[in-house]
This record gives sequence, C-alpha cells and structure tokens, in this order.
Amino acid sequence: MAREFSFSSQSNSFNLPLPRASRSIAFMLIVTTFFSVYVVRLAQLQLIQGEYNRQRAELNRIRPIPIPSDRGNILDRNGQVMVANRMSRGVYLWPREQSPQQWQVTAKKLGAILKISPAEILKKLEQRGYKSALPVRISRDINVETFIALAEKIGNLRGVELRAESNRNYPYGDLAAHVFGYIGEATEEDLKANPEYPMGMIVGQMGIERKANAQLAGVWGARLIEVDARGNEIRELGVRPPKAGEPVQLTLDLDLQKTAEKALGNRRGGVVVLDVKTGAVLAMTSWPRFDPNIFTRKISSADWQRLQAPDKPFLNRALQGYPPGSTFKVITAIAGLESGKFTPDSILYSSSSINVGGIDFHEHGGGYGPIGFVDALAYSSNTFFYQVGMAAGPEEIAKWARRLGIGETTDLDLLGLGQGSHGSVPTPAEKYKISDEPWYAGDTVTMSIGQGLVLVTPLEMAVMTAAIANGGYRVKPHLLASQTNTPLTKPEPTGMKRETIETVRKGLIAVVEKGTGRGINDGSIPLTGGKTGTAEVPGQEDNSNYIAFGPADKPEIAIGIVVENGGYGAVSAAPIAHEIFKTYFSKQKL
Repeated sequence: MAREFSFSSQSNSFNLPLPRASRSIAFMLIVTTFFSVYVVRLAQLQLIQGEYNRQRAELNRIRPIPIPSDRGNILDRNGQVMVANRMSRGVYLWPREQSPQQWQVTAKKLGAILKISPAEILKKLEQRGYKSALPVRISRDINVETFIALAEKIGNLRGVELRAESNRNYPYGDLAAHVFGYIGEATEEDLKANPEYPMGMIVGQMGIERKANAQLAGVWGARLIEVDARGNEIRELGVRPPKAGEPVQLTLDLDLQKTAEKALGNRRGGVVVLDVKTGAVLAMTSWPRFDPNIFTRKISSADWQRLQAPDKPFLNRALQGYPPGSTFKVITAIAGLESGKFTPDSILYSSSSINVGGIDFHEHGGGYGPIGFVDALAYSSNTFFYQVGMAAGPEEIAKWARRLGIGETTDLDLLGLGQGSHGSVPTPAEKYKISDEPWYAGDTVTMSIGQGLVLVTPLEMAVMTAAIANGGYRVKPHLLASQTNTPLTKPEPTGMKRETIETVRKGLIAVVEKGTGRGINDGSIPLTGGKTGTAEVPGQEDNSNYIAFGPADKPEIAIGIVVENGGYGAVSAAPIAHEIFKTYFSKQKL
C-alpha cells in the first residue's frame, strides 16, 4: 500500500498517481480527438470544398493575361495616317497576390511613384475584386523617369507588373482635335452597356474616336501562362491573339487641314471646307484646340486647368452659331428673287440710309445709286438688301435659309461628333414663342443683312455656298469616306430656279473680281467666288466672316469662315480662304 499512497506532514503535500491503464486511455483519447479533427478537416477540404480548392490551386499556378488590341488607324481621304499607335508601358496589379491590408501599404508606395492617389488605386482593385485572378491596369503610358523609379522597386512589390503595350498616338498634336476627339478607359457605364469589354478597355470618348469606336477598337486577346510561387512565368500554355481594330478613312484632306489651321492661327473662330458635289468635309478646324495626346496618359492638374480655360478649348466653333453679317445677303437675294417680287434684272436705288419706323438704317457710305443684284452683292449694299428683305418678308427669308442648310436641315448626327449647335433664322411667330415679343419692321431690316436674331455656323455657311456653286443642291456634310456617294448623303434639291442661282453666282464672282473681296484675286490662284461679311458684336470688335467657292467656272469646293473679333471680312477671314485655295489648286495642278 505504501507504493500506492504516501503522506508527509512535513510538506503538507500528497501524491495520487493514476493507474497505468487510466493513463493509456487518456493518451488514446487525445490522439483520437486529434485525428478526428484532422479527418473532419480533410473531409471538408476534399469533399465539401474540394472543387473550390482545386480551382484556387489551379489559379495560383495558372494566370490569364489579357492582351490589349491595337486601335485602328485614322486616315485622311488619300490614305495618309492622321492617328496611329505607339509602344508604351503600363502598370498592372494582380489583386490575389496581396491581402486588402497589404494593398493599402503598396498603394501608398505606388501612388508616390506614379503620382496617383492611393484611393484611386484601391478603387480599381475593389472594382476588379481582391480575389480576382485577372490583372487590373492602374496607369498607362508612364514616362521614362517613372519607369526607372518603378523598375528599381518592383522586385519588392509583389503583384505589381510593368507591361509593354500599344498606346494611341496623335502625331500632329492638336491638328483636327475637335474632329478626332479623344480616348479613355471605359467607364462603369460603358462596361455595363458592353459586357464583352475587359476592365481597362480603351474606348473613344468624343469625335470620330467615339463615333467609329466599334470599328476602331478591335478585340482583346489573352495569354494563359504557368507561374511559380513567386509569380514568375514558367511556360506559356496557350494564346488567343488579339484582333486589331480596322482603319477608318475620313473625308479630310491632311494638307487642307494643315493649311486651314495655320491660316486661322491663334485666333478664335472656325473654318469648314466642303466638296460642293458630295458634301464631304475636306477640312474643319476651330481654335482654341486641345491636344488629344494628353488623354492617352494620366491627365495632370495643369492640363486639366488648361482644358477648363475661359476660351473653352473643347468648344468646336465650326459648329457654333454666329451673326453672319453680309454673307447672309445671299439668302436675302434668293428669297427676293424666288418670291416673284424681283427679277435678275431688277434695279433699286441705294442711298446713304433708309428710315424704317422712325429709325435710320445706314449704308456703308453715301450709297451706290441705282443698282442691281450682281453689283449689290459685289459692293455689299446694305440699303439695297434692306428693301429686298422687307419686300420678301421674314417668313420667305427664313424658308430659304432652311432650304439652303441653315438650322436643323443640316444634320449634325451625320457628322457624329457629339457636339455643336444649329444656326437660327426665326420667323415672327417663332420670335414671339421664344421671347413673348412681337416682330418689328426693324427686325426684318436687320435680318436682311445677317444681324439681329440671325445666327449661322461656319459649317452652314459652307453648305449654303455649296448650294449656289453646285447648281442648287443642299449637300449633307459628312466625315466618313464610306458615306460619300451613298443614299445617306445624296444632296437634296433646294428648289431654286436656274436664273436665281446664276444671278447669285455672278454676284459672288463679282465680289472677287471688283468688289469687297478683290484682295484675294491677285493672280496666284484661279478666279473664285466669295462674299465678305462684317458682323457687329455688342461691346467688342466686329467678327470677320467670309464664304467662298472655287474655281469660278467649275466649282469644286466651298468654304465658310468666322474669325471672332477679326474686324472686316476682307481683312481677316478672306485671306484664310486665299491660303486654302492655294493649297487646293496646287494639289489639283490648276
């Protein structure tokens, strides 16, 4: 018994050893419990979560890598490249490589290098999902300095990848910026509307880039690769090559576009050049402009501030309404002749002024005496057209303005630039509906010479001029070469009589031969037709306007020009047309 029990009064302690069998049972219980937990966990992993874990292990080993497609080139009418692509470097993150907490630390490090806020980086990761096996691009077209800074640290940034890729390039900078528009990553709305788009998809945001995006974008491809535990590529398992976007050919002529932009210079305004037979837009420019290249990378705050400048670089002034001034006398002449109240041989007396409703409306000088339509256009007689306009009436003037393309009869949706407005030639009823004011006789007087309530865009000026040049057909301006000579762009007859067209055309040729536009008839180009216009702008210098067609005998192109605060039409706008004609005729060897 002494071996099984002992007591010591000295130490006030006692020992009660368990029997050997009890200890064995306890040990077996512990082992059994351990293995039971193990078996249960194994069953859970293998049977219940087996498929999930097999997929997860496979994704840890195999990575799909998206391959962006090249956007199609944009070409001019002669096949010259106006917009293309170039090689660049983008920064991609693999969401599964780090935990959300780790990415918060990495985002701060990357943000400092890439000049991106950490919140923006984390937002893109969250959009993709932290468990996603697909990469997400956080920056594109990084510069050399950023590339070097990131390359030095990328070895310690798990899940961060630098990748060579194609990027949009506008080799001529801001040339035709309002026509081309710009590109950017697909927004959340774009991704929802187009489920086939991968995250990071580049799409057109404005202009032709947007209008023809389906043709330009192409289809992304993918590489399937096997990687080791560190994420290094071991081998390629398969490739689905990307499909490059198709090229888009425009009606623009690169040389004419360059000339128009150089001639306009850094003056606010717009210029449009049309083919008088087809309505193809040969040149369209507006100043100020913007450089679409800034949208191919992260926009700096300085760039963004410039885009928000008061002179509105995004505004396409070729599609904005301006008082047309005396260029509108073409419409008044047509309305007068078509009204039946005048003939091509009609003569009216022009004086220094006429009085209407107790208000004197003045001529340029002392008047021209007895004068007909041709000379009235050549010398731009105000008092002649005051009389014609009042006789024809505002409804007749507005009707012929619409027929010749001023207002909604010129379809901006066909251009597809996603911006712009129509001109306006309101009738008395429309004025009352808009302003709740009656029509006054003075409204008809000012309307007759392109002032007051009348607004016309440079594009509409060119459409109007083309109708005179081509024998009376309203052309439909368009930018895609594929639309030329199709039913969609077939010119529509305006209904003008032949004698009306011939009278007005003779008057516009007389403008250049002996009238207000004779300054561009210097012998360097064939004879053309045109009409100057000087439009009053309250509190500012007058706008300078000019319309033109050429050559005079067999017209091929029509031009509409507005130079804001440029003064006389003959001084600022007409020389722009002269430069455009020089380029056009030199190309045609005329």
